[in-house]
Amino acid sequence: MFEWMAWTLPVAVFFTSIVLMLIAMTVWELKSPTVERKGFLPIATTRGDRLFIGLLGAAYVNLAFVAVSEKMIDWFSLEQEPSIWFSFVASMALLALVMRKG
Repeated sequence: MFEWMAWTLPVAVFFTSIVLMLIAMTVWELKSPTVERKGFLPIATTRGDRLFIGLLGAAYVNLAFVAVSEKMIDWFSLEQEPSIWFSFVASMALLALVMRKG
């Protein structure tokens, strides 16, 4: 069923994190309904809006890292491609920033 995708540990952790966030946000929303607020994003957003925007940003960070990781070998004179864990940490930091201050 899942043979079409390269399921490495970082990929599995990333998607598991997304599923757990969606479950947690659903429970949080049921316990405490959200109120729109204005942060650094140019629109008033709810928690769900910020989660969606943050997940989109996290996906773009990961895709950008995959796109330039081979070039990083030349740029930084590395012996092998940098670990995908760097992009995972960066994308989760971006998501946390959007959720907290967005």
